[in-house]
Amino acid sequence: MFTPLRLPQRLLGCAALVWFVANAQAATPSPAPEALKPLLVTLNERLNIADLVALTKWDSGKPIQDSAREAQVIANAKALATERQLDPQAVGQLLAAQIEANKLVQYGLLAKWRAAGKAPDTPRPDLANQIRPRLDELQNRLLQQYADFLPFSKDPHCANWLTKARANLPQDRLHELALIRATGELCTADQPPA
Repeated sequence: MFTPLRLPQRLLGCAALVWFVANAQAATPSPAPEALKPLLVTLNERLNIADLVALTKWDSGKPIQDSAREAQVIANAKALATERQLDPQAVGQLLAAQIEANKLVQYGLLAKWRAAGKAPDTPRPDLANQIRPRLDELQNRLLQQYADFLPFSKDPHCANWLTKARANLPQDRLHELALIRATGELCTADQPPA
C-alpha cells in the first residue's frame, strides 16, 4: 500500500539523483577541440626558431629588442586578420604574445651562453633570408589555425585544455615558460576567482 509519507521521500530521492547526475556531467570537462593541437604545434615550432634567432643575435651582437620589426610584424598580422575577417586587435595581441615569448627564449639562451662563455657550435641560418621567411610562413599557418580554434576560445574549459595540451611540447623549462606566454591570449573565457 502506498502512503502519502513515502511520496515526498521518493520525489526527494529522484530529485537528488537527477541533481547528482547533472552535476557529475557538468564537472566532467569537455574534451579539447581538434583545432587546439595543430595550433599549439605551430606555436611551439615558432618558439623553437627563437633558438636560431638567438644564435644570430649572439654572433651579430645586435639587441634582442627590435621595436621597428615587431611593429611591422604586428601590422602585417592585423592586415591579414582584416582580409580573413578576424578581429585585428585580437590578432595583434596574439602576435605580440608570440613576439614576447620568442624574446623570452632569446634572453634566456643568451644569458646561458654568456654564463658559459660561448654559444653552441651549430650552423647559423641567415636571419633575413632564411629565418624571417620561415616565420612569415608560420604566421600564415598560425592565423588559419587561430581562426579554426577561435570558436572554442570562450569555453570555460579552455585554460584546462591548454595546460594539458602544452605538457608534452616544450623541450625544457625555458621553452615551457615561453609556450605559456605564447598561449596567454588564446582563452578569453572569464576565469572563476581563485
